[in-house]
Amino acid sequence: MPTNFTVVPVEAQGEERDPAERDARRQQQQQQEEEEEEDNGERGSTGDGIARESSPFINNAEMDRGNKYEGKNMALFEEEMDSNPMVSSLLNKLANYTNLTQGVVEHEADEDTKRKEVKVPRMGTFIGVYLPCLQNILGVILFLRLTWIVGTAGVLESFIIVFMCCACTMLTAISMSAIATNGVVPGTLPDCQDFSNKLESVLTTISANSLRILGVMSLDPMDLNLFSFISWTPPVSSRSGVFKGPKGHMTKIWPFRPQHQSCNCAGGSYYMISRSLGPEFGGAVGLCFYLGTTFAGAMYILGTIEILLTYISPSAAIFKAEDGGEETEAMLNNMRVYGTCIIILMAVVVFVGVKYVNKLALVFLACVILSIIAIYAGVIKTAFDPPDFPICLLGNRTLSKRSFDVCAKFTESNNETKTTTLWRLFCNSSLHNATCDDYFSLNNVTEIQGIPGIMSGVLIDNLWSAYSEKGSVVEKKNQPSVSGSEDIKIGGRPYVFTDIMTYFTMLVGIYFPSVTGIMAGSNRSGDLKDAQKSIPTGTILAISTTSFIYLSCIVLFGACIEGVILRDKFGEAVNGNLVVGTLAWPSPWVIVIGSFFSTCGAGLQSLTGAPRLLQAIARDGIVPFIQVFGHGKANGEPTWALLLTAGICEIGILIASLDSVAPILSMFFLMCYMFVNLACAVQTLLRTPNWRPRFKYYHWTLSFLGMSLCLALMFICSWYYALVAMLIAGCIYKYIEYRGAEKEWGDGIRGLSLNAARYALLRVEDGPPHTKNWRPQLLVLLNLDCEQLVKHPRLLSFTSQLKAGKGLTIVGSVLQGTYLDKCTETQKAEENVKALMGVEKTKGFCQIVVSPSFRDGISHLIQSAGLGGMKHNTVLMAWPQSWKRTENHFSWKNFVDTVRETTAAQQALLVAKNIDLFPTNQERFTEGNIDVWWIVHDGGMLMLLPFLLRQHKVWRKCKMRIFTVAQMDDNSIQMKKDLQMFLYHLRLNAEVEVVEMFENDISAFTYEKTLMMEQRSQMLKQMQLSKNEREREAQLIHDRNTASHSTPAVKASVAASVPEKVQMTWTKEKFVAEKHKNKDTNVSGFKDIFNMKPNQSNVRRMHTAVKLNGVVLNKSQHAQLVLLNMPGPPKNRKGDENYMEFLEVLTEGLDRVLLVRGSGREVITIYS
Repeated sequence: MPTNFTVVPVEAQGEERDPAERDARRQQQQQQEEEEEEDNGERGSTGDGIARESSPFINNAEMDRGNKYEGKNMALFEEEMDSNPMVSSLLNKLANYTNLTQGVVEHEADEDTKRKEVKVPRMGTFIGVYLPCLQNILGVILFLRLTWIVGTAGVLESFIIVFMCCACTMLTAISMSAIATNGVVPGTLPDCQDFSNKLESVLTTISANSLRILGVMSLDPMDLNLFSFISWTPPVSSRSGVFKGPKGHMTKIWPFRPQHQSCNCAGGSYYMISRSLGPEFGGAVGLCFYLGTTFAGAMYILGTIEILLTYISPSAAIFKAEDGGEETEAMLNNMRVYGTCIIILMAVVVFVGVKYVNKLALVFLACVILSIIAIYAGVIKTAFDPPDFPICLLGNRTLSKRSFDVCAKFTESNNETKTTTLWRLFCNSSLHNATCDDYFSLNNVTEIQGIPGIMSGVLIDNLWSAYSEKGSVVEKKNQPSVSGSEDIKIGGRPYVFTDIMTYFTMLVGIYFPSVTGIMAGSNRSGDLKDAQKSIPTGTILAISTTSFIYLSCIVLFGACIEGVILRDKFGEAVNGNLVVGTLAWPSPWVIVIGSFFSTCGAGLQSLTGAPRLLQAIARDGIVPFIQVFGHGKANGEPTWALLLTAGICEIGILIASLDSVAPILSMFFLMCYMFVNLACAVQTLLRTPNWRPRFKYYHWTLSFLGMSLCLALMFICSWYYALVAMLIAGCIYKYIEYRGAEKEWGDGIRGLSLNAARYALLRVEDGPPHTKNWRPQLLVLLNLDCEQLVKHPRLLSFTSQLKAGKGLTIVGSVLQGTYLDKCTETQKAEENVKALMGVEKTKGFCQIVVSPSFRDGISHLIQSAGLGGMKHNTVLMAWPQSWKRTENHFSWKNFVDTVRETTAAQQALLVAKNIDLFPTNQERFTEGNIDVWWIVHDGGMLMLLPFLLRQHKVWRKCKMRIFTVAQMDDNSIQMKKDLQMFLYHLRLNAEVEVVEMFENDISAFTYEKTLMMEQRSQMLKQMQLSKNEREREAQLIHDRNTASHSTPAVKASVAASVPEKVQMTWTKEKFVAEKHKNKDTNVSGFKDIFNMKPNQSNVRRMHTAVKLNGVVLNKSQHAQLVLLNMPGPPKNRKGDENYMEFLEVLTEGLDRVLLVRGSGREVITIYS
């Protein structure tokens, strides 16, 4: 990981610019650095030899030592103050951001002429949170679709739709306020600028030791929680760098240069979710939120084009409809062409300068507010002077006035009755006797006021819904009409048609984007004087205001506007005017122009915010395949992210229908809000110590209700869109989990996992599980070499093949010594074992034990590994190949004692012999057998293990064979039938064979092999005795030398305590006596060895081992794996070495052997 701190030498100033003086000063600085390095090396660790953690606020107290140690009040803490600062010093560094140490004043005076610090104005709740949220929430849906939703769903159902959506955002805002006030949430540029200035000042007083820690150890600021959204760029100016003050202390650090449009601070919801629920959820929901923001940009652009081509300049359309049926297709094509052009134009504007977009935000907000004021003014005006917008009806059908101007069949001119344009649209000629449409002939043409006013009582007619199919005519309720024969299709008639099929859930999906934008306050936290107070207040007030506006508009639209006009989406019945514009005062153009600029601004802001959100996710490093989008221009502008955003936005433009794009972005926003609520609920229920929000008006039930409402709205809007959004989020989640960078953010999911683990452990009975639930919970004992590397990696391969990721696996090893001396080796060993576990895909835990004795360490692992009910029940170890060599750490005594301890602990034991010949996880056996030699019933372990192994792809194609041994009195045929029936009930597929072993005489080979074994054991004992005598003599000499260097008093006491018979040096007489004594002992010992006779018990055991080995070799020499009952060690410990020899003979000639010793309980059952 590259370091992010660049240290550049600084030229001396003033009189020091002479080369000779500069060289002398450099030498002096180098000497000061060397002296400080020595001091820091001495202070780098505490008395126990353990290195202390280093940070900018720890280990930098040496700069204050001179004045801190003068007083005697804190003398007790002098040792601590070597590495930890005083509280007053720490608080001073955090608060006094402009505090500069001596030696920097001159440089700062020079730098101030070249670098002017930007003073960011601090805003309050109204300007900083309330108005931005208002601008983001109120938008295109209010002006273009709300009247249509009211007319289609009716006032009551529209009220329910708006209330559900507003309740969802209000509950989300409460959860968001709790999270946003639980610490600092990085926001927009000023927040980063301010934080960087603070960090710069805090780093002013860090010692050179801290710089070395930050630089040499390559500590990436992106790994730190506070730094996650800061764009770090290396210094460009040659004058940037580290300036040395007195005693070599650093007086100024310029680790980065804050760039004005490069600050990667698209925090907001992504930051809150990722830091609360972890990188997996954060990355998945963050990308979904990015997609939602991108599609929102497409929706705003489509709204802009719709306003332009429908209400401002219809003649600007490129594609013209030749007949009525092609109008929709022509409009979609115009949307695609104009939308593509506008995306390119907006992308160029964003690329050239974001500051222009931010400056225009106030203009866009003014347009929105003026438009809403115009709507309310128009509503008030309708009470006493309704506007004149007549509607032409044929029967109860609404007519489009785009094709005619006079709403009548005939007109009177010069006492002459003439047919109108409307007549010619329904008849085949202008003559009075022309053939006309039946419905036209049977019904009268009437004209009513489209906006009768708030006092007209039209609200009663608009209370109920009027859903319709696609292509149906907009009809007025309770209007008399006579049905015609409808022989002629109505498609070419000048009616007002519905362009899509309408129903309740679809309207929810179209409306929901109008309540999004509640995160604007949390994204601007850096602009605020008091973010933790302003964000909750401003956001909740903005949602309350917009909810009131939407709910009141629903009632007012229903009370003022005729229902057929409300259902006329594009205002065809009112000469192509915007429906809500007909209500506005003083002119419809106020709404048209205001909504046009509002949608333009919203589209620009989406194209500005979405790339920065993607850049934030990319720079977090949690999704590897998008890391390229973390780069940009030299000033940090997210160029690549902008290109991707424009491309995805183009997909929405190609859809070309605002009504089709709105449900898509509804899904992504709803998913984001759902996880904000989930984050708050999880944190509240876990009651983590760090969960201390300043906003107190929250509860986990409200968060849970908000989460449930978001989920319900997702499926209400569109169940298939909801499933697709969840699938996308799930795929991203699994990808981050599988390939993403590991981040530890103290997230709630980890806390939830810990709580769930604790709850499960308490629920698990601390005792043996039921036979049906039994599976091998392994303790794998590994041997490490002098480099702390695993000697037998294949043991972990076999573990993963046996476990297949299921159950408990504890990988343990023992280091000999004391923990204080072996602390570093322990960490290295644990890292090596975990790395190998990752390579071998062994899922489990690693536990390294340091013990003075290797034997005791193994015993500790067997006794104490695991926790509660999650303890191992099986020990897996490798056969000690070099057990005959006494210098081996894992000698035969340790092995035999381990066998005894597993038996005493009622644990099963698996011993893999020739483990280095076992297959790796990449190998595949295409054929072969797994042979089980079932000599003694062990609870079914021998039956269960092959079944578990064959679940893994390495052993999947191997066949299972079971051999059992029949004695002379046994009926081998009946034994085979019984065993086959037993396997049938166990649901195991295996070949069965009964091997007959008859009694015969002990061979001379067996007798001789037993004799050689006992002779070898006796010789080892003699050698061990001689060795012990030599060790005792060496110890006496060592004690004598130690005593000679002690004080006279100690000498006297030692002399008094040592008997006179003990000679402390090798005299000539003692040497001769010892020589004859050892010679006599050795001669007599060797005579006894060659004259000894073998023990009859050992002969019988050896006979069994030799004969059984011959039978196994005959049947299973070419098997891929042989499983054998492992005989127990002798009760008499004097025969332990012989026991190892018996096992060696038993498995001689076999490639891969697994010795199995059961735990004494049943592990497999025939019952369900």
